[in-house]
Amino acid sequence: MAKKMRAPAERSADPAAQQMLLYADERGIGTAFSRADEMAPCPIGADGMCCRLCGMGPCRLTKDGQTGVCGATIDTIQARNLLRSIAAGSAAHSDHGRDMAFTLKAVANGEAEGYTIRDVAKLRTIAAHYDIPLDGRSPNEIANDLADLYIAQFGQQRGQVVPTRRAPEKRQRLWADQGVIPRGIDREVVESLHRTHIGDDQDPAHILHHAIRTALADGWGGSMIATDVSDILFGTPAPLLGQANLGVLKADMVNVVVHGHEPTLSDMIVTASQAPDIIAYARAAGAKGINLAGICCTANEILMRQGIPAAGNFLHQELSILTGAVEAMVVDVQCIMQALVGLARNFHTLVITTSPKVKIKGATHVAFDEHKALTTAKEILRRAIDNYQNRGDIHIPDVRESLIPGFSHEYINYMLGGSYRASFRPLNDAIMSGRIRGVAAVVGCNNPRSQQDYLHTTVTRELLKQDVLVVETGCGAIAAAKLGLLLGEAGLDQVGPGLREVCETVGIPPVLHMGSCVDNTRILTVLTQMVAEGGLGHDIDQIPAVGVAPEWMSEKALAIGAYCVASGAYVIFGGTSPVSGMPGKVTDSDLVARYMSQEWETLYGGKLEFVADPAVMVEKALAHIDRKRADLGLPAYAPYRHGRSGDARMQELAGLPWEAQREALYGSPRL
Repeated sequence: MAKKMRAPAERSADPAAQQMLLYADERGIGTAFSRADEMAPCPIGADGMCCRLCGMGPCRLTKDGQTGVCGATIDTIQARNLLRSIAAGSAAHSDHGRDMAFTLKAVANGEAEGYTIRDVAKLRTIAAHYDIPLDGRSPNEIANDLADLYIAQFGQQRGQVVPTRRAPEKRQRLWADQGVIPRGIDREVVESLHRTHIGDDQDPAHILHHAIRTALADGWGGSMIATDVSDILFGTPAPLLGQANLGVLKADMVNVVVHGHEPTLSDMIVTASQAPDIIAYARAAGAKGINLAGICCTANEILMRQGIPAAGNFLHQELSILTGAVEAMVVDVQCIMQALVGLARNFHTLVITTSPKVKIKGATHVAFDEHKALTTAKEILRRAIDNYQNRGDIHIPDVRESLIPGFSHEYINYMLGGSYRASFRPLNDAIMSGRIRGVAAVVGCNNPRSQQDYLHTTVTRELLKQDVLVVETGCGAIAAAKLGLLLGEAGLDQVGPGLREVCETVGIPPVLHMGSCVDNTRILTVLTQMVAEGGLGHDIDQIPAVGVAPEWMSEKALAIGAYCVASGAYVIFGGTSPVSGMPGKVTDSDLVARYMSQEWETLYGGKLEFVADPAVMVEKALAHIDRKRADLGLPAYAPYRHGRSGDARMQELAGLPWEAQREALYGSPRL
């Protein structure tokens, strides 16, 4: 029996994607969407009931009370599988942080071609957290010490990973009491693999205890290091104007798409694309110049710092090649589909790998080394320019949206209070008064088994209607950008009255773009600053806030979810659960799922749940926010208590006679 293939509109909520999927279907070209339709997920593996950690298996537990050959129960198997996924996700993001720390070291010693320290203020602020001497020292001297400290966090065997000092004091004490403060980033990842080897840890609760420790090594370790160093080297993001979607590709220019996660490569390609000799080389080839665009988290990195447009999120990587207009797709690490090379053979696109960690059979490999970064970047661009003459027919959807990205926690501080009174006080006050009901982070991947962007944008829109301020990172941020929710006043007609009032007063979009997926640590920093500001409790778990990853698919997402839970957040994942078991066949198959929800909430104040229906996601998120408001003694949310000031109110009054304006604003004058 033939499998049902979804129509383009069922595969993606994005009109540009729908156009390209229709084109792919007409040409008989496969994509991740069609492959997802053709290949059903293994129900045993998807539900976490398969163990393949030794040669006696794989063992599939499909019957009530069944165990593996070694006697492992389903809860042990599920806990082991989850820990391994969290360890892999932590390794990926933290390895990114390691590379950034090595680049900082090279820059500090004048050994990295083309790079400089762009944000000295951020360098000094971060160094001060760790008592690195500042007085009378050059930025390079300070950066050298900070790089050494950060590099040491990966191989450290005892003690604690130093960025954990930046968490709220109450949270640090809780971690110490629970024994989950990471000792060293690599040590926790290695121990995860050891514990899950055949014949080792067989207590699900004990295994999940180490899952928390490993995730914290990422969130309050490797990922935080990556964000810190990226800001120091490439500049701390601040709002600027950008564009998103496939319509950013140009018919008369050499299009180079950068895809992956490491800003060292993409930043230098931006620099090289602006070099006079490269521009002249492109014009000599018949093009007007070089047009750069990003995919996935590389898109977020160069979008929020330099305004380079985003061609799309994770599921747009194949679609951009389908346009026929991409001369080169340049990739580094993470979320890169092997299918790109086969797809590119139908067109003229060069797929160029650059990382020593990532090669794809059939792709061109140009090794990237930060010590000769500008030279390598120019070589890559020349290859793309040489390929321009091979371009055939092009099909670029005329679909793009403007957006304002770049809301780092430093800029949020500034925008709320100005240069001399930078503070989170206005945000806290808005939540305490009820103008803002709470805060939600809508983050994470795309997954072709759901309708691309639909869950992200549906959850975001519904929360905005309920006066919930939304912050976003990664592919979720690009999904909202493509919908037009990241541009100033755009979408304010769909926002609750209190939130609209705040957005109009401060001059911000209702959805704040905070960066790439590694930059979820910025959200942790914002929550920490809200605690420090006062009025919303003494720890992150007391804040009316929730995290949602509606379309998750990667192991990094599981690591992020776990470290947010350990930090005190309620986290909701969409789609399927990797630890759900098979109802009716294994009676204790929900033990791990219950532990992640109930026990983690008892231990850390945060919990992780998997919810497929977006309406239920929103319902649970709002219930959690309202419960936290009640626990703090804040007034119950009343949607029309606020919203009668700001720009809309002033425009409403502008048409009234002066006396009526005065009475509306100040009441009837006394006699």
